[in-house]
Amino acid sequence: MTTRKTFLADENGFYGPFGGAFIPDVLQDSINELQSHYYDMITDPNFQAEYKSLLRDYVGRPSPLYLAQRMSEKYGCKIYLKREDLNHTGAHKINNAIGHALLAKRMGKKRIIAETGAGQHGLAAATVAALMGMECTIYMGTVDMERQRLNVEKMRMLGATVSGVEAGTGTLANAVDAALMDWCKTFKETYYLIGSAVGPHPFPDMVAYFQSVISEEIKKQLMEKEGRDYPDYLLACIGGGSNASGTIYHYIDDKRVNIVLAEAAGMGVHSGKSAATINEGKVGILHGSKSLVMQDDNGNVLEAYSVSPGLDYPGIGPMIANLATTGRVSVPAITDSEAIAAAFELTRLEGIIPALESSHALGALSKLSFKKDDIVVLTVSGRGDKDIETYLKNK
Repeated sequence: MTTRKTFLADENGFYGPFGGAFIPDVLQDSINELQSHYYDMITDPNFQAEYKSLLRDYVGRPSPLYLAQRMSEKYGCKIYLKREDLNHTGAHKINNAIGHALLAKRMGKKRIIAETGAGQHGLAAATVAALMGMECTIYMGTVDMERQRLNVEKMRMLGATVSGVEAGTGTLANAVDAALMDWCKTFKETYYLIGSAVGPHPFPDMVAYFQSVISEEIKKQLMEKEGRDYPDYLLACIGGGSNASGTIYHYIDDKRVNIVLAEAAGMGVHSGKSAATINEGKVGILHGSKSLVMQDDNGNVLEAYSVSPGLDYPGIGPMIANLATTGRVSVPAITDSEAIAAAFELTRLEGIIPALESSHALGALSKLSFKKDDIVVLTVSGRGDKDIETYLKNK
């Protein structure tokens, strides 16, 4: 095992009081197998070479760090955008999917399953399954399938089976439930390619590690552009926490960096239609991990809501929960209307149409006060092609 930093997972998968693996007995052997192969793999030079080669030649990394001149003028600082939207498949999700797929191949698995909300992780999973010649099933809530029809058809074109989940609200949390149920029954031949930094250990640690290429590149790119390898402010959106964990990974213990992670307030934090887990959640267990969860007084998980299908999750990854409760990060809650307004602002100032998820990070800019010489890095986690219908309805 590699040495862990202060805020990263310990050997039992805990980030402070959050994390762990709260799973049924039927999955214990599978989790043990996963942990063993994962830690062996990431220290293997052959894996590192293959992973980095695919990130470079297949994904198209490094993704650019773009100085947004007109946005910078508006907010009175220097704003750089980390362009994960320019990756193959259009989001940060492919970074994680490739790492998991290489592990699945090493473990001799023949089938990949995944959950998806906005469709970008499902698309990435279907893409790497096609690349590796593996069978693939994607679980997706029926509400999200309707909202993200284009991504559904892309997944099918890649050869994946998209299984609609009608239970509950028909959104991301229900898709995770369905994927976990499948894995319980088929784990001997199936690899669960989880998309966000949630679930039982080692999943949150794995996702953060595979996404850490984002902050690794930011450090190098800032040094080239600014002569220093850290920003004053680092911004990302959070649903489960995959792009956020990668964006902040190499800066977690650097107190010079102000970390701002924007969550989805939906119609308002206390409106009853929100996904603001940090602001509203209580300590609980969801999908095999101890974290902050939106729940009632009896511990029943509440329905989450956001205009963004990738953020309407009633929990948060344990890494982010620990960072938020210890005060290491600030977490503004961005409403639907604020996120949509921020998306149109970026589109018209810089000619970049962001994903609805990324728009929540953009919406946090107006809630902060910057000095003229502040350097701000904001991760645009995905492109907005998939969200055009929503944008058109709200223009």
